[in-house]
Amino acid sequence: MDRESDILAAESELYLPPAEVVAQAYIKDYDEVYEKAVQDPAAFWAERAQTLDWYEPWETVLDKSNPPFYKWFVGAKTNIAHNSLDRHVKTWRKNKLALIWEGEPGDQRTFSYYRLWQETCKFANVLRSMGVKKGDRVTIYMGRVPELPIAMLACAKIGAVHSVVYGGFSEQALADRIEDAQSRVLITQDGAWLRGKTVALKKTADEAIHRSPVVEHVIVVRRTGQDVYMEPGRDFWYDELMTLPIASPNCQTEVMDAEDPLFILYTSGTTGKPKGLLHTHGGYQVYTSTTLQWVFDLKEEDRWWCAADPGWITGHSYIVYAPLILGATSFMYEGAPTHPYPNRWWKMIENYGITVLYTAPTAIRGLMRFGDAWPNRHDLSSLRLLGSVGEPINPEAWRWYHRAIGKEKCPIMDTWWQTETGGFMITPLPSVPLKPGSATRPFPGIEADVVDEEGEPVAANEDGYLIVKHPWPGMARTVYGDPDRYIDQYWRRFQEKGYYLTGDSARKDDDGYFWVIGRIDDVIKVSGYRLGTAEIESALVSHEAVAEAAAIGIPDELRGNVIWAYCILRSGYEGNERLIDQLKDHVRHETGPIAVPAKIEFVNSLPKTRSGKIMRRVLKAQALGQDVGDISTLEA
Repeated sequence: MDRESDILAAESELYLPPAEVVAQAYIKDYDEVYEKAVQDPAAFWAERAQTLDWYEPWETVLDKSNPPFYKWFVGAKTNIAHNSLDRHVKTWRKNKLALIWEGEPGDQRTFSYYRLWQETCKFANVLRSMGVKKGDRVTIYMGRVPELPIAMLACAKIGAVHSVVYGGFSEQALADRIEDAQSRVLITQDGAWLRGKTVALKKTADEAIHRSPVVEHVIVVRRTGQDVYMEPGRDFWYDELMTLPIASPNCQTEVMDAEDPLFILYTSGTTGKPKGLLHTHGGYQVYTSTTLQWVFDLKEEDRWWCAADPGWITGHSYIVYAPLILGATSFMYEGAPTHPYPNRWWKMIENYGITVLYTAPTAIRGLMRFGDAWPNRHDLSSLRLLGSVGEPINPEAWRWYHRAIGKEKCPIMDTWWQTETGGFMITPLPSVPLKPGSATRPFPGIEADVVDEEGEPVAANEDGYLIVKHPWPGMARTVYGDPDRYIDQYWRRFQEKGYYLTGDSARKDDDGYFWVIGRIDDVIKVSGYRLGTAEIESALVSHEAVAEAAAIGIPDELRGNVIWAYCILRSGYEGNERLIDQLKDHVRHETGPIAVPAKIEFVNSLPKTRSGKIMRRVLKAQALGQDVGDISTLEA
């Protein structure tokens, strides 16, 4: 079988980091640091933990007495809000910008560390006045506005457990998450701006509360000014509460155990009951701050832009907590990347002097559709590093990102990780040579491998299950309220070996670089050959006419499965039979005849979760005329 696809060709395509990038990187020798971490993981993570403040030190770095329910920094007292804000306002950083924000209509707000601390203290006191105490769950359903991270930090400060629900979820999805967490308080806003229109968040929240009536208080942030229903005695305006005497700018931070819950975050699962991953204060703060500092080389003068939504784990870890722990300046944007024109992102990078951009392949591919002219209108010279997150990035998109946005001088940190892992797991460091489409090698302290059905390592360039061999500080501790599901989902398959099953398939090349193929469910078996959807999609996207692609397997009596592909075309191209034939020839040339789709359909959009992942099961159900099931996580 000829598998000389774009992904395989990229294995021999090596991009060396510029000398000036290596010279200023925190970690200049990956191999040396990695070996040190593997030899004594407990000592390695203890050393990293000592860069943070603790009210009381730990007695044990890692407690492995009850696997897979591992505990980190046992006995330590801390609070992530202290390391994110409290300690900074006692230093010169109190006057440093913590957050720069731009709304989709163009309005701007900035927060110094001192002002962010004050606003967090005030809102924490508001929550306390409503009876919120340590261990209580608070659901947050908002758009990308500064009040969202303020609400998260306020919860952490008083020991409450926040459950952020992405502001595009349906009323049923929100109701399910409120019900599962048993949240008595909901924080939302009147509406949010997106693509020049308003999203009616309060209306959705009202319907969710009707379906799950455990909520006693609703706090509403004014954003769009639209008329909303406010139920007397239940609903309160955020701005009015923040002017009352209860909103004192001084609030005592709750002393938390390192293993006390920090947040619940529900993954965008395709079926069944919502799966709430529980993260804790101690290990999470150590892991996220270490990974951000080393992977993106953040310095005091940087302006960091993680273009995710705080409603996802990327936003939790790398918009809210890790940048603040490091004392960084972050940028946050409310709206769509192409509103009102496809240069919105590039304009903001130029205007604010953004130095590091971290975004998803789906955004990169979406902007790539519009060509080089839009980014070329702007001065992007402030950028020094780029990043990718959320799914494997097609080599073609990687090259465009590197060339058109990074001007071939910005290394791309292609990070693989999950809601469950808390932070980057397989990722380059700025000093590591890069291959387009590969997440390179595990972060120091992480032992990952690719194994077969029996848990044995596979040979180089063979597909298998991506696993993690040992616990790490940022790992989720359990599925909230359902520890058996935590075991079954992630640990049962290789329980004897103690391996964490990621649910992704991958392979390692001859250099030990990891190539994540996709979810195990996203592997198509055609005539006995296993083909990753990412391989087929990469071959299609490498054609000049195709901006995005999705591939699915459809049952076939002769071959087991055949491939159906859905393509979004770039501007200026027309979908017709001639182009279909060209694309089939292109896939045959790039990946081999076994990967040629039996059917290619041109579409204007693809079903995606609100975190940007293609919902191939929806495409498959539609193709087979089946019920598409739960689509509450589907992008509107």
